[in-house]
Amino acid sequence: MSTAILVDGGFYRRRAQIKIGEKTAEERANELDNYCRRHLTEGHGKQDTKHVHELYRIFYYDCPPMNKKLRHPFTKKEIDFSKSDLNIWMCTFLDELKKHRKFALRLGKLADTQVCYNLRPDVTKKLCNRTLKWEDLRESDFAIQVDQKGVDMKIGLDIASLAYKKQVDQIVLISGDSDFVSAAKLARREGIDFVLDPLGAPIKPDLFEHIDGLRTCDRQYYNV
Repeated sequence: MSTAILVDGGFYRRRAQIKIGEKTAEERANELDNYCRRHLTEGHGKQDTKHVHELYRIFYYDCPPMNKKLRHPFTKKEIDFSKSDLNIWMCTFLDELKKHRKFALRLGKLADTQVCYNLRPDVTKKLCNRTLKWEDLRESDFAIQVDQKGVDMKIGLDIASLAYKKQVDQIVLISGDSDFVSAAKLARREGIDFVLDPLGAPIKPDLFEHIDGLRTCDRQYYNV
């Protein structure tokens, strides 16, 4: 059985950071590679009862980091995101993935022309409840808001292409998003075994109807 593994990069990075902790870009890239390949082995018990799938390719979907300069609304300071620690880490991480065998990067774009700062939800709630005053706001109470463009579409198109061309027998999608229901239904109609890995995160009940299996390969993702 040939298996393609599709990784929603933004979801994976957030989930791994929360559940496993901070790592260097190289360590995180190696961690992702090793984790994906665990999906190729199915079965329990003795080694001879396990079935190892053939890896077609690992598709990784994400966006390059933002390089824009932006003025903070609270401090009025100009921030150069191209020199931020996150930017350096992300560029290194993507470069590391390119070195890994069977990895294919599918990169979208950040809608950085629409980027803005918003008050964090918990801070907004405190302001509305009057437990926090405007004059007590701090720089950390603001969060940058920037959306990805093209990532979800690339995932959906690749699922459809893999299914229609009969390039694989199984698709494993590592994501916590329910926006891929239509693509999952299409793949199943074409005879593809469709497995969802939400990395231990809860999924919507209606998703179970449109997948062939639910599997997370590491118990660390279930830890509170």
